[in-house]
Amino acid sequence: MQPDRARIGLVEDDPVMGGSIVQRLELEGWKVTWWQSGLEAIPGIEGLADSLDLVICDIRLPDISGEQVFSELSDAPNVPPFLFVTGHGEIDQAVRLMRFGAADFMTKPFAMDDFLRRIEAGRRPAKVGLQTKGYLLGESPGIQRAEDLLRRFASHDLPVLITGETGAGKEVAAHLLHEMSARSSQPFIAVNCAAIPAELLESEIFGHEKGAFTGAQQRHLGYAERAGRGTLFLDEIGDMPMPLQAKLLRLVENGTFNRVGGEVACKFQARIVSATNRDLGGKNAPSGFREDLYFRLAVLPVTVPPLRERLEDIPWLLDRFLENAVSRLDRRIRGFSALAEEAALAHPWPGNVRELRNRVERAVALSTNEWILPGDLFPEQSDRGGDAAFVPLAEVRDAAERRQIERALAETGGQIAKAAELLAISRTTLWEKMTRFGLTDRARSTS
Repeated sequence: MQPDRARIGLVEDDPVMGGSIVQRLELEGWKVTWWQSGLEAIPGIEGLADSLDLVICDIRLPDISGEQVFSELSDAPNVPPFLFVTGHGEIDQAVRLMRFGAADFMTKPFAMDDFLRRIEAGRRPAKVGLQTKGYLLGESPGIQRAEDLLRRFASHDLPVLITGETGAGKEVAAHLLHEMSARSSQPFIAVNCAAIPAELLESEIFGHEKGAFTGAQQRHLGYAERAGRGTLFLDEIGDMPMPLQAKLLRLVENGTFNRVGGEVACKFQARIVSATNRDLGGKNAPSGFREDLYFRLAVLPVTVPPLRERLEDIPWLLDRFLENAVSRLDRRIRGFSALAEEAALAHPWPGNVRELRNRVERAVALSTNEWILPGDLFPEQSDRGGDAAFVPLAEVRDAAERRQIERALAETGGQIAKAAELLAISRTTLWEKMTRFGLTDRARSTS
């Protein structure tokens, strides 16, 4: 039984299927409200929005579609997550709904145990004092939208295409997708299609048999085979040679491949995740990439925005890269000066997150101060007089206090009393500091 859960909404016109779902969910401890048409469900869901943990909605309904129900409610306050139930012919529609914010979808027929797991994963988090979802890629709305998509896509085995500029963090996103999936205990095999010579790429991906070519003295298992039941990550997929794209298309469509020189088809069991810094499906798509392969790889697309479009992530990333570098290099660095953080926020970051990480690691390795200064991060600017031996203590104190307050508010979901307790100060003092630092909009409760 689950007494802490309020209610699940079910939108299902089939009386047999609906009755079966209601019976099982009530045995699991859920309260279920069942609507048998879309037009009946819309006002019902609006009226129960605050107490519904999840809405299970069939896409095909007798009056309006499940997609129309979702669309009508998309602007409603506190709309609950939606788990769609689809037929095989409606998968494209369900994938589109996930891109627009649906929590998940399931294809009929489904196993009840899997259904219950999807409900648990997709339901609205329980209301507790601490933050319910800690983001792992950043704090900006753009990167959190990308991470939300990765969380939704993790439970499906459909191909994912991650797009974004070089250095934006596409491989990190692919790793996160793998770790959140049921394949997390299996291998994650990354292949940079642009880094391997074209004449070797086929053998590296698909493997080869002994004697397949001069120098092939024994059988070689390629990345597709070594990935097992895990994830095969094909980075810079736009650089794959055209002849090899046809073989990859066969692997995606049929789930089989042949080693070079082999006659027996091998079964592919991994999930394919691809990444590119090119617009493979747009008007300026390169002519050397197959359109049919693009559509097979981009069933579930995710875009990682460049760092210049998510400045909120820069302090967050600075702290994490600093912590990692200090630990690995065994250095005594206390943090970034306020001027260094300002310089980082003003920098255009053409190399994206990769550039930021490299600059932090170099600064930690070479800095002679307890605090990272602007010249440590940007030594090419030091001849302009932009560095200083000392930073005013007031600036250091303010920057440090602001970061700690931001962390406490994030940790407690904006609850003033709990944040003040974490910081060991009074609520009045915390509110005064929040006002001074312009953080009062982060508050959710002043009680």
